[in-house]
Amino acid sequence: MFWFMQGLCFLPVFLVIWSSSTFIISYLIALFRRDVDIIFPYISDTSAQPPESCIFGLMTFISACAVIATMYARYKYVQKLSEETHVVSPCLNRSALYVGMVSCLGMCIVATFQEITVTFAHDIGALLFFVSGISYIILQTVVSYKAYPYGCSRKVIGVRLCISIIATLAFFPTVVCAYFVKQTELHRDPDDKDYPYQLASAVCEWTVAFSFICFFFTYIDDFKVSRKHLTEYVDRL
Repeated sequence: MFWFMQGLCFLPVFLVIWSSSTFIISYLIALFRRDVDIIFPYISDTSAQPPESCIFGLMTFISACAVIATMYARYKYVQKLSEETHVVSPCLNRSALYVGMVSCLGMCIVATFQEITVTFAHDIGALLFFVSGISYIILQTVVSYKAYPYGCSRKVIGVRLCISIIATLAFFPTVVCAYFVKQTELHRDPDDKDYPYQLASAVCEWTVAFSFICFFFTYIDDFKVSRKHLTEYVDRL
């Protein structure tokens, strides 16, 4: 059996590949059509014009479905682990799931309402996605810490903690610098006064987005464990 066919390992594998492709494909199409500048446009800018907006919307919706499935599988994994060990509070586990679902709602709003057509709804969706997404990975890092040694290793916990810190630190410049960006054109002039703010905000936005993807990548090893093997592993400990 291939490694990506073990347990539910295919869920985070598909999620990581598909979500990365969503951002990259829309960016490449927008770049090929010269709809955006080559140097760090906002993610939303790469999906503001058709046909990339249509492709981005469809792929983001599929990504949201994959995220929901992955989050729920993670929830059931922790729930089963807690039944055997009582190391993770059911309330904490449920809270992480609910917060994660809210971030998926934000993803769908971002994909549905383009930046240049319905800006307010798009911005609300983006804020909902980023705040809830960061809250989710922080909660899951806490869950991982509490579940040790029954869950993942200390190394994986450390990686998840680093990703959570990076995403949190990158979020604030994304919002603060965006506040000082006055122009909304897709093509920017480096001589514009607010260009440095736009560039800093866009770089941090990409950082947060790929931090989420990297975090789900750390689920792969956990999802290799089937329910039967999980029970046997806990019994050995």
